[in-house]
Amino acid sequence: MLLSLHPHQERPVNDTYKQVKDRLRVLDTVLTRGGIGNRDLAQAVSMVHRLVKKGDRSREPSPEILRSLDKAEALGRAASA
Repeated sequence: MLLSLHPHQERPVNDTYKQVKDRLRVLDTVLTRGGIGNRDLAQAVSMVHRLVKKGDRSREPSPEILRSLDKAEALGRAASA
């Protein structure tokens, strides 16, 4: 059995995961610019953060991540309108 000296060694990140993280950063900005009072938006963004954190970044994002991100973005658009 081969043990890694770096158990948290970075794996290559899938390009689609990078796009998800970029979209999530935009949502974080919406929250910090006044959306923090929107509980639904805050919860949706938090859910996406949790799913992304648990996801395998070397693969395509799961349908659950993409659905949650789409929902959060819709709430973000409504909050900034």
